Amino acid sequence: MTRERVYLFDTTLRDGAQTTGVDFSLEDKRAVAALLDKLGIDYVEGGYPGANPLDTTFFSEKRTKNAKFTAFGMTKRAGRSVSNDPGVSALLDAQADAICFVAKAWDYHVRVALETTPEENLAGIRDSVEAARAKGREVIVDCEHFFDGYKANPDYALSCARTAYEAGARWVVLCDTNGGTLPHEVTEIVTSVTKVVPGAHLGVHAHDDCGCAVANSLAAVEAGARHIQGTLNGLGERCGNANLITLIGALKLKDVYASRFDLGVSDEALSGLTHVSRQVDEVLNRQPNRHAPFVGASAFATKAGIHASAVLKDPRTYEHVEPDVVGNARKVLVSDQGGQSNILAELKRCGFELEKGDPRIARVLDEVKRKEAEGFAFEGADASFYVLVKRMLGEVPAFFDVERFSVNVERRYNAMGELVTASEAIVKVRVGDEVLISAAEGNGPVNALDVALRKDLGKYQNLIQDLELVDYKVRIYQGGSDAVTRVLIEFTDATGERWTTIGVSANIIDASFQALTDSMIYKLLKGGATL
Repeated sequence: MTRERVYLFDTTLRDGAQTTGVDFSLEDKRAVAALLDKLGIDYVEGGYPGANPLDTTFFSEKRTKNAKFTAFGMTKRAGRSVSNDPGVSALLDAQADAICFVAKAWDYHVRVALETTPEENLAGIRDSVEAARAKGREVIVDCEHFFDGYKANPDYALSCARTAYEAGARWVVLCDTNGGTLPHEVTEIVTSVTKVVPGAHLGVHAHDDCGCAVANSLAAVEAGARHIQGTLNGLGERCGNANLITLIGALKLKDVYASRFDLGVSDEALSGLTHVSRQVDEVLNRQPNRHAPFVGASAFATKAGIHASAVLKDPRTYEHVEPDVVGNARKVLVSDQGGQSNILAELKRCGFELEKGDPRIARVLDEVKRKEAEGFAFEGADASFYVLVKRMLGEVPAFFDVERFSVNVERRYNAMGELVTASEAIVKVRVGDEVLISAAEGNGPVNALDVALRKDLGKYQNLIQDLELVDYKVRIYQGGSDAVTRVLIEFTDATGERWTTIGVSANIIDASFQALTDSMIYKLLKGGATL
């Protein structure tokens, strides 16, 4: 049987950004785009250039190395030419490989939302596609409300799809915008559309308002579509979009798909699927969904009883795939056994070459479990994991020792009579036989502490001179009067490398300081510092 290619299109940074409570910063967008690129996603939709300053800035340069960086926007407005439409111009000016136009495919929306005629809407689709093609861009047309439009007026919905394809669109994507279509309807409708647009040019964009977005996407593939749009962890407005994490797991691991289709996601990248899912949640400062298919912390967890007994004898009794294939871990909650293969893969990913059976792996695993019980989560803090392992291997020199630090926050009136809050930190550090005391003011206590710590590190100062703190996140790990605070800090340096460290404490300043010192040590280790 000839294998076919299914292309994955991620819209986390655009459609996913419409999730209630989700706000991507520029650095968040950069980090997520890099994760998607490394995972093997074919298209990364970065946002809507021209619609807001953040997205316009994001499209000032190409943000992916392998994936096609895609800009999203509307087809030309009614009554304007393409050359006189600022929205289309912003798309054509964006540093993008592809342009995804959204076009109404439901005649009801054409009349009510666009306040134009069906014929003018078709002209807008055709002219926009042709203009982007003339600029050398690959074109995708998202036919918004397609399934509802098809149910109301199949001839017009099909004419929208046909117009986009005949104008030169690489992909014509059928959108279940309201999320109310069921799998059997998707199968029927996509099958009928393949008579107008070949499946090799047909895609699906499903929302999850009926809990069927993943099922609808797979139904569309069965019916002939070869392009799937979705988001990491199913982010999206209302109930979310089709979850690409779940879809990748199904397409790669279920034989009905794996035997027929190829993806851009390699087997090696698949083993990092859990890491990608949880890293996105860390970027957004959200608690990961423990019950998410394939990647949730409870996806391969079993409680005591006959289930646990069966899993101990043969995991296949209650597991549909091996957890380590997607980078997850088996948990039998009475003993919490297993996980060495997981740690071994993580060690390899971080650059440690330890052979299976090395007793140090078990020690690392035990320490990770102990730290995670305290509230640490190394999925989003590779640098802290690296430092932890280095310490356990006896490979972290005593570069410096912080003998004490203090932070003072004062609210006062300045010389202008304005009420201001000032933060000051003092750090006493021993570097070899040298004792260094540094003081600094900052924009908040953590910034003051960071500046003071890096103000004078003696003989190591030149190695940390180019450090820059670029992100800081706080999460309450356990609530109540004995709350535990988890702090994640991201640094970068002149080489462009970025790393994240973690600190956990009941005291937010102490947790922050743990993360700050881990970052310093990571930088010194990577810089080849010696005593």
